[in-house]
Amino acid sequence: MNSLLLLTGLAVAGALTASAAAPRQPNIVLIFSDDHAYQAISAYGDARRLLETPHLDRLAKSGMRFDRALVPNSICGPSRAVVLTGKYNHLNGFVNNSNSRFDGSQVTFPKLLQKAGYQTAVIGKWHLVSDPTGFDFWQILPGQGIYYNPPMIRMGEQVKMEGYTTDVITDLSIEWLRKRDKSKPFLLLSQHKAPHREWAPALRHLGADGDRVYPEPETLFDDYANRGIAVRDQDMSLEKTFTPRDAKLDPPPNLTPEQRKAWDAYYEPRNAKFRAANLSGRDLVRWRYQRYMHDYTGTVRAVDESVGRVLDYLEKEGLAENTIVVYSSDQGFFLGEHGWFDKRWIFEESLRTPLLVRWPGVTRGGSVSKDLVSTLDFAETFLDAAGVAIPAEMQGHSLRPILAGRRPADWRTSFYYQYFEWPAPHRVRPHYGVVTDRYKLVHFFGTADDYWELYDREKDPHELRNVLGDPAYATTRSELERELARLRRELKVPEQIPPHWLGRQAGDQTKQGGKKKQAKQK
Repeated sequence: MNSLLLLTGLAVAGALTASAAAPRQPNIVLIFSDDHAYQAISAYGDARRLLETPHLDRLAKSGMRFDRALVPNSICGPSRAVVLTGKYNHLNGFVNNSNSRFDGSQVTFPKLLQKAGYQTAVIGKWHLVSDPTGFDFWQILPGQGIYYNPPMIRMGEQVKMEGYTTDVITDLSIEWLRKRDKSKPFLLLSQHKAPHREWAPALRHLGADGDRVYPEPETLFDDYANRGIAVRDQDMSLEKTFTPRDAKLDPPPNLTPEQRKAWDAYYEPRNAKFRAANLSGRDLVRWRYQRYMHDYTGTVRAVDESVGRVLDYLEKEGLAENTIVVYSSDQGFFLGEHGWFDKRWIFEESLRTPLLVRWPGVTRGGSVSKDLVSTLDFAETFLDAAGVAIPAEMQGHSLRPILAGRRPADWRTSFYYQYFEWPAPHRVRPHYGVVTDRYKLVHFFGTADDYWELYDREKDPHELRNVLGDPAYATTRSELERELARLRRELKVPEQIPPHWLGRQAGDQTKQGGKKKQAKQK
């Protein structure tokens, strides 16, 4: 009997020891905004200091700030598909916003976490056309969504919400956290519409900047010299593309009478002064830039508050120490640089997205990484954190070693970028290229204007001068061409691009690659 008790006691003690030794699967919260430029997060230290973001800065101080987080395709839907699948768009099938539909039957990291015992939810912007799969709960905005009183789809059912959309998404996210099955680890994707065009701030943030005059970017009046036709022929400028809705000369849709009254009380006196001034030329561009910055930073203020509310909830409920919190965006955004808004380009403001990660016990607070990382790496990182095998088909790498301060010797030193959508909506020509810590080699293809460009970011940080034809860069060009070819092979990029990827008619055949043309400026 004593022997039996002894054996039983040893078994129980062994089980308890094993249980104590086994690490708990961490909870995962990804707060994902739309078109949030790193320049509009004060932790990144942009020279213009566009606004203070205390809650995002708080996340950076308690985790790692990534200074070179890149996206494979700088456009909303394709970028989201990359995050879910850990694969480039030519493999996950969602290549553009115009005619792509996400194949929800393919492998995604939420499905794999769900299978591993996680409770999963996505709330907010989805923008992938098909319904979400791999989630125990989902409530999404249809399409782009709107800023006020948004219609939403909850588990297939149409619902109508009241309030400012950023606040609504945050309320729903925290409500799901409260009601979740507390016996399981959780994955929450809390995904904001903001700060997407047309940048409609919450009423409480109208005038929050005190009519500040924002510093202009050095390239606000870029003349596009020394570059090809692509940058001159785009349709995304403050000068030519900015609409009355963008400028708040027309109010946003779906305001209630009470909301409209508060909206008009702020904007209409200022709009009347603008109309009376009858501005033109550079004066008009400057006015639009100031209005744009007021509105854009206004939407970011609400996102920052949302981050703070989620962090506060996790801390209050004792969840913070076992929860990975990631803040990022589907891509970067132009805030007047080159006279532009929007994204799409391989150029830095578009290519580079903010990334802040807090992983207690793994990541040192206040740390900074300048390594080339990507939204392509999110799926692999989350699976690694949960102890789930990473499928061989995924093309990114777990960020865990970098987050732990141990950069692998074989970490990427180059990155492949591609963009397909043409010509609508902004006439940004299809292009692909290779990016390193210093250089970018870019091929504009798919139109009659097929040509290459090379940029040296060390000497030309604003990317204003194509040096492809400069003999001093001949060796660099050759090396980058070889590296680009290697990446395309490794990533299984098709030589022939299906016409519908560019939004073209089915009979219009287009090849990506082929015989190179010389650096002819058109």
